[in-house]
Amino acid sequence: MDWRSGSRRGLLERTPWGDRTVSDERIGAVLIAGPTASGKSALGIKLSQGLGGVVINADSMQVYRDLRVITARPTSEEEAETPHRLYGHVDAAVNYSVGRYVADAVRVLEEIRGRELPIFVGGTGLYFKALTEGLSDMPPVPEEIRETVRRESEGLETPELYRLLAERDPETARTLRPSDRLRVQRALEFFAATGQPLVSFHGARRPGPLSDVPVIKLFLAPDREDLRRRIDRRFLVMMEQGALDEVKALGERNLDPMLPAMRAHGIPGLLAYLRGEMSLDEAIAKGQGDTRRYAKRQFTWFRNQLPDWQWVDPERGYEVAMAGLNALLDNRWPSGRR
Repeated sequence: MDWRSGSRRGLLERTPWGDRTVSDERIGAVLIAGPTASGKSALGIKLSQGLGGVVINADSMQVYRDLRVITARPTSEEEAETPHRLYGHVDAAVNYSVGRYVADAVRVLEEIRGRELPIFVGGTGLYFKALTEGLSDMPPVPEEIRETVRRESEGLETPELYRLLAERDPETARTLRPSDRLRVQRALEFFAATGQPLVSFHGARRPGPLSDVPVIKLFLAPDREDLRRRIDRRFLVMMEQGALDEVKALGERNLDPMLPAMRAHGIPGLLAYLRGEMSLDEAIAKGQGDTRRYAKRQFTWFRNQLPDWQWVDPERGYEVAMAGLNALLDNRWPSGRR
């Protein structure tokens, strides 16, 4: 059953927005993206409480059960304030993909259809793109082939792995950074499974669950220097809240270092510290630096890949979201980044 076929008339008619009420199904979802530490979670909770919504995770690291502190996942207290879904529902040993995320998101949308407003919150651009534009229509990679390629890759430095990809699939290799081991690995796995370049499947797409429904799309864009300071402070707070113990417990599981959960910002450095390979100060500095660089890439990615999102100062996020919802109801929601 398509989740979009339901009506939220009962919920929306009793949800006042200013001096008016909302009617029927003219709003599919609210999407809140932005760089890490930009205030997305707080805005999602505030909107959810005011609109009778459900906060749905759209962050690829906050899906992992093992990583509450190091990924700054909403706290238990915050989750108790308003309904949250798709947070911490995946074991770190799972190679979770964007395809599986969309399938999980569709299940949530079906469950809340006609009753609660979906509010997607996160910083993973691919998740948002898959929700709104769909997924590439490509065949899955069998797990046995994935494991075989990973075993062959063990011991190879990332540049060597990239050269291997360039030999087998030069088309895809040209689209990747030689230092991006995870995507290089995935391209090798896909080529081993299909014998075809990964990029050859990027054109055909299956529609996303939010492809043809009205949505509010906000990208929180804080001042860059202020964001850098907030990232550094937040990492120190996470350390005070037990991030090192969390990473230690994760390391004791002896998981494949190529798994996505093992590559979350902060984890590689803290694991190196626990192995005696760097000092704690160095590990913290690495985690802060990796996170700052990731935030920079988030700005660039959303600007280039999702140009129709509205960029807004985080302090005005709630105001702009509420104005946008009313505008959407009047069929005058603006598109364009700025």
